[in-house]
Amino acid sequence: MTQISTREQVLRALLDAQESISGNELARRLGVSRSAVWKAIEQLRSEGYAVEAATNRGYRLAGGADVLSVAEIEHYRRPGKIGSSIELHRTIDSTNNRAKELAAQGAAHGTLVISGQQTLGRGRFGRAFYSPENSGVYMSFILWPQISADRAVSITSMSAVAVARAMEKVADVQASIKWVNDVYLGPKKACGILCEAGLDFESGQMQYVVVGIGVNVGFMDFPEELRDKATSISNACGRSISRSRFTAELINEMNALYPLLESGGFMEESRARSNVIGREIEVLRGEEHYPATAIGIDDAGSLIIRTGDGAEQVLRSGEISVRFR
Repeated sequence: MTQISTREQVLRALLDAQESISGNELARRLGVSRSAVWKAIEQLRSEGYAVEAATNRGYRLAGGADVLSVAEIEHYRRPGKIGSSIELHRTIDSTNNRAKELAAQGAAHGTLVISGQQTLGRGRFGRAFYSPENSGVYMSFILWPQISADRAVSITSMSAVAVARAMEKVADVQASIKWVNDVYLGPKKACGILCEAGLDFESGQMQYVVVGIGVNVGFMDFPEELRDKATSISNACGRSISRSRFTAELINEMNALYPLLESGGFMEESRARSNVIGREIEVLRGEEHYPATAIGIDDAGSLIIRTGDGAEQVLRSGEISVRFR
């Protein structure tokens, strides 16, 4: 069992406290010395937490920097298997890479890898995913679903609905979904999702699925090539949003939606949130590009399109392009 640091214990105690709490009381509760409490307080302050101290009253958490913290995530997280085990990194090459390593070692269902920065973040088809430090949250859920590979796209649909709900829980925004793996705020992308699976070729069942989710949360100044295409939750609502609070709300929504995976009980909401149904699109499948109209999304999460000759097709994979301006 992973030992929780004194810093983490002190932070949890301050988050849970309804009023100021003395150093002596913190030391007593945690079974550590007063000096260890003081060092933990100073560490939290150095990270940007505003820890106030008043004579004869003690310490209180007044707010401060947006620091990704397991203690803060767990403060807002409701009970559930998804997110009950969290591995947090300050920076990592790719949370999906790490999650796949853990899945191969038999990591439990719902294990979550989180990082505040990725050096080799990627989206679909191996594209680079912009993952700067201190503004986004990059996470990968390890799931062990009992569904066939041809229903894999529904996991992405479920995750996109969870992201959209979480965004709306923490900010005054309205989120929409661009099939199949992007979540938008207005005309700009704020989240990308990349699902990768381990497959049992004999049964056709997925052994595990790693759901990689990258979300722009804090205020962000995007590179010139992304400014007209990307946004963040904070940019969209005009106020600073906590990455830990958002992460906890996303975990809560994943736990709420996962029991509906087999029935597809979230697909009605996925369709209602779609920003492509009824629009003219361009279908991109390898070297093949052709115009079409998006006319619906089926219960497996596949996109139903109508081509120029009036024929209907069902897209279970591939990519589409659409103009939102």
